[in-house]
Amino acid sequence: MTTPIERFIVGRPLVADGVALLAGCLFPLSFSPFGLWPLSLITIGLLALVVSPHPVSIRRGSLRFYLFALGMYGVGVSWIYNSIHDYGNASPLLAGFLVALFVAAFSLLSLLHGYLFMRFVRPLAFGMLLGFPLAWLLREWAFTWVLTGFPWLLVGYGWLDTPMSGYVPVIGVLGTGLLVVLQASLIVWLLLHWRRFAVVAGGVLLIWSLGFALTTVHFVSPREAPLRVAAVQGNIDQAVKWRRDMIGPIIDIYLGLTNEVWDSDLIIWPEASITLLRADAEPLLDVLERRAGKEEAALILGLPDRGPGGEFWNTAIAIGAGEGQYIKRRLVPFGEYVPLEGVLRGLIDFFDLPMSRNRPGDWHQEQLRALGLRVGVSICYEVVYPELVRSPSLEPDLLVTISNDTWFGDSMGPWQHLQMARARALENGRYLVRATNNGITAIVDPRGKVTARIPQFEPGVLRGEISRMSGHTPFARVGSLPLVVAAALALLALGAHRIHVSRTSIG
Repeated sequence: MTTPIERFIVGRPLVADGVALLAGCLFPLSFSPFGLWPLSLITIGLLALVVSPHPVSIRRGSLRFYLFALGMYGVGVSWIYNSIHDYGNASPLLAGFLVALFVAAFSLLSLLHGYLFMRFVRPLAFGMLLGFPLAWLLREWAFTWVLTGFPWLLVGYGWLDTPMSGYVPVIGVLGTGLLVVLQASLIVWLLLHWRRFAVVAGGVLLIWSLGFALTTVHFVSPREAPLRVAAVQGNIDQAVKWRRDMIGPIIDIYLGLTNEVWDSDLIIWPEASITLLRADAEPLLDVLERRAGKEEAALILGLPDRGPGGEFWNTAIAIGAGEGQYIKRRLVPFGEYVPLEGVLRGLIDFFDLPMSRNRPGDWHQEQLRALGLRVGVSICYEVVYPELVRSPSLEPDLLVTISNDTWFGDSMGPWQHLQMARARALENGRYLVRATNNGITAIVDPRGKVTARIPQFEPGVLRGEISRMSGHTPFARVGSLPLVVAAALALLALGAHRIHVSRTSIG
């Protein structure tokens, strides 16, 4: 027997399509800087609702997953327009077209997810109640590696300031998102089966209660006296950053700001703060090495380098009371390397920027050392990858991410980026220092809370204190893989149950 809601969804297919698209458009408002976290629960619930009635065809349901993704990425990554228009010198029309093309193409992965769900998962026993969140988890996990990955707008990020954050150090952002989507499925189940209110209310209450209890658990603790840290924000205009006549003025800006903070234990400059290749910057690095050594301070900074084969590297180095070099491993498509170079080079200026010919570093690299600390470094985009930041074999004492979000202007992009960095601190139970060119420069504690930050679009220095932490979170030890495997096995078990019931009924 169908409910009035199901009859409405089936009887008004175009309205239901519009609901899926609108839900996708509203979904990004659950993330920073808006912070309307209940919206992710509501919008994913609406998507589940419009694909759940059995008369909804596989084709129509798949389309609704695609429409949701179009809205989600169309709004949530609209900051890509700033990069292409402002720094790629593309006209507003061309920039808008390229962003729309990216959104439409990338959303095809969600169309595939929708088809697989509608074809194989929805028909299972508890397919909507359990299969929907399990399939969503596998979708988000796939986005961390398919085509090098684009793990943006993962559901769990929006819940860092709620009791649900207690799950992040245990099962990571992916696992936290699974529980959010499970709640959405429970609510949809309630709407379609009003007599199950006690079950739904009990399930939601249990999830929140356990999450709150986990926020009181301390997996890590300070190991020794705090260290003084300073993150330098130069606020260099991206339009002039790579001009040769700006090399000297940019260096003077960073030297001037750093003169105020040589009494710090650890000083951090942003990504590509020096716009000279390392070989050409050696005289400057020698000066900084001597000054940092005299002050017994460690300086971590970003600059470009070239490998033995002439390849370009985006690197971070530690000098003074520090040592080592880190080469960025996960490059930004189109920003640091251009897929289909033969086709795209020369199309617009954005595809021929000076830093768009980089090559990745080796996957396994030694960590930087600073003041005896093992420093886990991620450069810009890398911080959005949970498994890349997690380094159980190297056991970082501190996380540092250097970035240049100038590309995205005064958009939601830098705020989303900071929110993801916060999640890495919480997942790994480590302080995280984020030094950026023009914001958002911040210090994040092991609970994922921003303890200090400075305004965007202003030169300045962020000063604060951090501690080396002892102990490990469950996520830092095992990562996401056990949860992903468990989700896949659970879906297989649901499928096996359906086959068994079918054979029994036939017999």
